[in-house]
Amino acid sequence: MNHWWRRIVLSLVAVLVLVLVYAWLYQLGMATFEGETRTYADAIQTVIETLTTAGFGGDAGDWQSPQMNLFVVVMNLTGVLLVFLALPLIVVPLFQQALEDRPPESTELTDHIVICSYTPRSDVLAGELEAANVPYVFIDDDPELVVELNSEGTNAIYGELDQEETLQAANAADAHALVTDIDDETNAMVILTARELSSELRIVSVVEDEDVASYHRYAGADEIVRPRRVLGQSLATKATTTVSEELRDTIELSEELAVTELLVQEHSDLVGQTIPESGIRDRMGITVIGAWFNGEFVPVPGPENVIDGNTILLVAGRRDDLTELKSQTVSSLRHNPDRVVVGGYGVVGRTAVETLVSGGVSTCVVDIVDEAGVDVVGDVTDESVLEDAAVDDSRSIILTLDDDVTTIYATLVLKQVAPGVEIIARANETENIPKLYRAGAEYVLSLSTVTGRMLASILIEDEEILTPETQFELVRTTAPRIVGRSLGDVDLRARTGCTVVAVERNGDLLTDLGPEFVVSVDDMLIVAGSDEAINQFVTLAC
Repeated sequence: MNHWWRRIVLSLVAVLVLVLVYAWLYQLGMATFEGETRTYADAIQTVIETLTTAGFGGDAGDWQSPQMNLFVVVMNLTGVLLVFLALPLIVVPLFQQALEDRPPESTELTDHIVICSYTPRSDVLAGELEAANVPYVFIDDDPELVVELNSEGTNAIYGELDQEETLQAANAADAHALVTDIDDETNAMVILTARELSSELRIVSVVEDEDVASYHRYAGADEIVRPRRVLGQSLATKATTTVSEELRDTIELSEELAVTELLVQEHSDLVGQTIPESGIRDRMGITVIGAWFNGEFVPVPGPENVIDGNTILLVAGRRDDLTELKSQTVSSLRHNPDRVVVGGYGVVGRTAVETLVSGGVSTCVVDIVDEAGVDVVGDVTDESVLEDAAVDDSRSIILTLDDDVTTIYATLVLKQVAPGVEIIARANETENIPKLYRAGAEYVLSLSTVTGRMLASILIEDEEILTPETQFELVRTTAPRIVGRSLGDVDLRARTGCTVVAVERNGDLLTDLGPEFVVSVDDMLIVAGSDEAINQFVTLAC
């Protein structure tokens, strides 16, 4: 809309300049060709009457010379031209834009997911729902955002989030579920309003403060999601697993099969080798599902992908074999393995500290707020504060800040102050994950990813996300579109970038899956890969 206002203002300025110039020429022409004197104000009046074809006043009889008659004709044609240009270029598009810029306030969807408020965390959930072909609609109280979302092909309506009329316009009573992810107080209001509207509606609430979870349940929420706590636990677990050769953070599928991600440290045995050179597949019998190189997931690492200190391997195999591989990812240069600095003491930071302490790891907390539990008060991007926290004498630092820009900057500072310290970082938005890796972080997990996966696992039927708290996604799902076809025929890895690591059939877990394996109608496939790869698999096979 601002674009159109600028166009209107510029058009009015251009017309004003034209009137002033014509008035000056008219005044000069009357004096030169007709010998008549006109004031500038009289000239302006005559020009306006001529351009608007409203009449010529008393001057029409004084135009005797061909020059003045020709000038008046030119002014008449200019007026007509302005009218014809204004309609198609300004007036009609302005009305069209006004209609387009009006945000929709209702939807006709049914059996859908109603999502109260659009946030960056919602992108992950929207992607999961789209891949599973589950309809959804956002409700937001920002009209410009709603218009923008609809222009991008995302269903969204405008309305006050906690008003019954808005939920009625979103067909909440006929929805499959309602998700509210605003803030703890507004979420409670939305829950109460939605429950008044329908006693059968499934309501899922995202909470930040764990203490309010009971209030949301009392208000009528069926499910409570605590992504910040899960994120804090995951980051802390990653810090403890990187200081030991012991294999801890695995997803046990059976006694013979586990899936895990392994962070390769600088100066470890694997650095400088490619996947084929490392012997992970041939010598250890471990399936390499993929690897992250500087934050980019590569489903089939080739000879051009060299393992370095920023590589994260996604692997599946027997626990004993994975333990052997884990020992090769740990640096031979041990550096203060029992101390971890935590930057930021919000919900995520507190949970990380609790997890570390329970695991016997000593911590040092840095935060700008002086409160109980904070050891060093100050900005984690300040070199003197980092020195006070003795970051250089620690094994890792976990950045749990609530602002991605600050986290990225803190990572850059840490790489200068303490280049040997491992950086494990929280990101709020998934788009900032590659930036953090480029800045020097060894491991990054986003709040958006954790939130979106936890919600998707609750909302999508026939699909269970087993790993909401990791960089990779492991799902348990049916695959009706490839029933009766072999894995080799479908070639899922090449087409989607993910790997079928196991299949549940008749109560048994099948792990020896060759290309000749044929998918049956009742099979539950366990599939691993990046978020994007899994979404492509769901679109193709489900």
